[in-house]
Amino acid sequence: MGALDLSFLNWELVTNFLIKGFVFSVQLTLIAMVGGIIFGTVLAMMRLSGRQWLAWPAATYVNTMRSIPLVMVILWFFLLIPFLVGKPIGAELSAIITFTVFEAAYYSEIMRAGIQSVSRGQVNAGYALGLTYGQSMRLIVLPQAFRNMLPVLFTQTIILFQDTSLVYAIGAYDMLKGFEVAGKNFNRPVEAYLLAAVVYFIICFSLSTVVKRLQAKIAIIR
Repeated sequence: MGALDLSFLNWELVTNFLIKGFVFSVQLTLIAMVGGIIFGTVLAMMRLSGRQWLAWPAATYVNTMRSIPLVMVILWFFLLIPFLVGKPIGAELSAIITFTVFEAAYYSEIMRAGIQSVSRGQVNAGYALGLTYGQSMRLIVLPQAFRNMLPVLFTQTIILFQDTSLVYAIGAYDMLKGFEVAGKNFNRPVEAYLLAAVVYFIICFSLSTVVKRLQAKIAIIR
């Protein structure tokens, strides 16, 4: 540890190398979270619809995505999408598409558990009032499911933020890439990676603390 040199830690490091990567990491996390929750909710409703022609494709999709390492999915989409559309779409856009469709499988399981946590009697009450399946879900079940699952949804989002570092595999400029480039430019790769670990830890630990407080508040409301 005595050989470590942290003299390269200055404002130039932040402005020239880290801000761009940090912004993309946050953008990727937020877009994949919103898209994943929306798509995942649709998948969860399909699996709980009781109709095999809806439940089977959704279950196949979720189980397939959850059985494949994310870095492999990132590489597949990066190589496959340009082949399908006939032109390159860029590492950043490819990462956004990949993370959204991949995280939807995990958000789907969270939403399915949340939907199932709502009493079936409330759904039957909606049917008794003349509501359709979709209306019962939208007006009765989903609002309660989202509240019940908020801590788990945010925890999955923290994991999603950590996973954004995997986009290095396709050359996207995320926060980890910023640290890597800085380490090469200042000839301090070890220090740069150590600093990256510290920054990731601070961000994720802080967010985890917020989630714990949110979970405690929701428990009181219940």
